[in-house]
Amino acid sequence: MHLMALILTLGLLWPVGPPPVIVRGWQPPAGPYAAGHRGVDLAAPPGTTVLAPTAGTVTFAGPVGGRGVLTLTLPGTGTPPLRTTFSPVTPSVRAGTTVRAGTPIARVSPGAHCPESCLHWGLLRGDLYLNPLVLTRRAPSRLLPTGG
Repeated sequence: MHLMALILTLGLLWPVGPPPVIVRGWQPPAGPYAAGHRGVDLAAPPGTTVLAPTAGTVTFAGPVGGRGVLTLTLPGTGTPPLRTTFSPVTPSVRAGTTVRAGTPIARVSPGAHCPESCLHWGLLRGDLYLNPLVLTRRAPSRLLPTGG
């Protein structure tokens, strides 16, 4: 299924917000080990509740490199399925838990990922990082005419 068709059927929510300030945007790396930003950072103070942006199954909830991480796998999104990740967080659900959109799944933890506290939100299909903002519904862009 095409990604845009999935967005219309998933009914996605912002994990914090709505809508939160985007502190740092997605900057795809040139290669698998190149510099970049493999997600977006959403402004959120420590203790902010993180909501499941859509229904899914928690497939990981625990520490990675000293930070709490939660991964939500989205059913019906193709092979391999889309996975959305959140860090730094303190998970409030365990791996194997099936959740609905809007279910509290974690709380933002203090961390050194951003100069100010934030939630790092990622999106993957297999090993390919994608821009998680494609999952959000935003107003269409409108171009205005130039000149007088």
